[in-house]
Amino acid sequence: MGKRRRGERPSARPVLLGGTIAVVVAGAGLTAWALSGDGGPGGAAGGGKPEIPKGPPSAVEVSRTAEGFLTAWRGGDVEAAAALTDDAAAARAALTGFRKDAKAGAPVLTPGTKAGTTLPFTVRTTVTGGGNSQPLSYGSELTVVRRASDGKVLVGWKPSVVHPELKAGDRLVTGDAGTPPIKALDRSGGELTAKKYPSLVGVLDALRERYGDKAGGKPGVELRIVRAAPDKDAKGPKDAADATGTAGRKAAEKVPDKTLLTLAEGTPGTVRTTIDAGAQSAAEKETAKRKQASVVLLKPSSGEILAVANSRPEGFNTAFQGSLAPGSTMKIVSAALLLEKDLAKSDKKHPCPKYSSYGGWKFQNLEKFQIKNGTFRASFASSCNTAFITQSKKLKDDDLTKLAQDVFGLGRDNWSIGVPSFDGSVPVQQDASKAASLIGQGGVRANPLNMASVAATAKTGTFKQPYLVAPDVDDRTLARTPRAMDGDAQRQLRDLLQYTATSGSAAEAMAGLGADIGAKTGSAEVDGQKKPNGWFTAWRGDVAAAAVVQEGGRGGKSAGPLVAKLLKSS
Repeated sequence: MGKRRRGERPSARPVLLGGTIAVVVAGAGLTAWALSGDGGPGGAAGGGKPEIPKGPPSAVEVSRTAEGFLTAWRGGDVEAAAALTDDAAAARAALTGFRKDAKAGAPVLTPGTKAGTTLPFTVRTTVTGGGNSQPLSYGSELTVVRRASDGKVLVGWKPSVVHPELKAGDRLVTGDAGTPPIKALDRSGGELTAKKYPSLVGVLDALRERYGDKAGGKPGVELRIVRAAPDKDAKGPKDAADATGTAGRKAAEKVPDKTLLTLAEGTPGTVRTTIDAGAQSAAEKETAKRKQASVVLLKPSSGEILAVANSRPEGFNTAFQGSLAPGSTMKIVSAALLLEKDLAKSDKKHPCPKYSSYGGWKFQNLEKFQIKNGTFRASFASSCNTAFITQSKKLKDDDLTKLAQDVFGLGRDNWSIGVPSFDGSVPVQQDASKAASLIGQGGVRANPLNMASVAATAKTGTFKQPYLVAPDVDDRTLARTPRAMDGDAQRQLRDLLQYTATSGSAAEAMAGLGADIGAKTGSAEVDGQKKPNGWFTAWRGDVAAAAVVQEGGRGGKSAGPLVAKLLKSS
């Protein structure tokens, strides 16, 4: 071909793109505005300063920009595709990695039906590695935006454009799996698979990442998402946003890498867990019936985790890693504190007024109830907030924190259950926040794993760190607490929980479960939610359980039936 003459316009040819004719323009010198439909360079009338376009992109601009980007990506013109985004450097790196790191061939990109400024599309490609090739297909989407600085219409860049599960810093990589596969077994030797137990998908990934090198397997060849290293200063996922300090960083622990495609099978090693197949099946079934439920079952005598399930299996593992205000289930810990300090006695009179103020806040009970001349047992069973708030002035700022750490093992950042977990947080607080912490609000944060452990400790008097994989598998040390609960306080606390399960706010849910039971209901207000999160924790025999139903309302009605059903079937 001869050289193009100066000033000569680049040639164009039509390309069929998913039933839509797009235009591929030859030559690297094409500017982004030519594809995006910005109207080209030029000044305002009379040679003045050009006016910067504002407002959302038009339908024509969205179509031209989206089609231009997809066409450039399909044709392997990374520079042209990146130039059509609002973050060319990040787009260039991701699109280059798609070819070089993921070893993906030229993709077939098929646009879907545009919705406003968003265009869904499917990606079909072939991934090659380990002497094999495998097809890969998935859906993604892009959104077209107008850049405020100059009015240009561009693709709003996000890593998820390349693959919907990519987040900032993640990479698609094809090659030898960094960690050999594993075969996870339940406590009886049966295989645990994500197909049979969807809630375990993230747990199985985490088990592989932690134990793959120790279980005797050999790696295969895979396409996988290699996750970015966690930000040490981050506070964690959305529901961990209020956690602080090291507890918050623990909640943000690295999400396991994820396998998307296996090109050559590895040899799996074997990892035995404490999961009970029957309990896990029941937990999966019950959480699937609810929108945002998470639950954990464990053995108080040993700490062995029997089941873990979340309503959204592919999402964040709230059951193990969530960081939510536990509401009135925290009154188990607070009651232990009052009993140990002799600020309450199970069968002695205790104040439960409609209102109680402390630190500039006015606290009240649900529906402003009060109990006149009632005992602490009656206040606890009815979940009276003011019964705890009235004692705030008699407590030091760090009293609750010390008891939570020293007796219940919360907030010490030293649990090692076998997969990532958040150990709860009970920070030292002052004034009104100190009072709020006594009723599970303020800065207190927990998850179903933590609160199942709290119920277990209340039953036995001694903290047993929950675990999913026995410590002798990798010679790790389980967390311990400096001391057990005071014997007299523990007997009273157990009495309070048994009374609540038979005659208090948990009685309806726990009906018919026998004599060796104890329970506590709870609800926690969350800013921006119309309904509070519903909590429930209980034991029956040597099984303790806790659940949260986000936006479920009162815990006895939302989380209670879930926990009771699982205790009944265990």
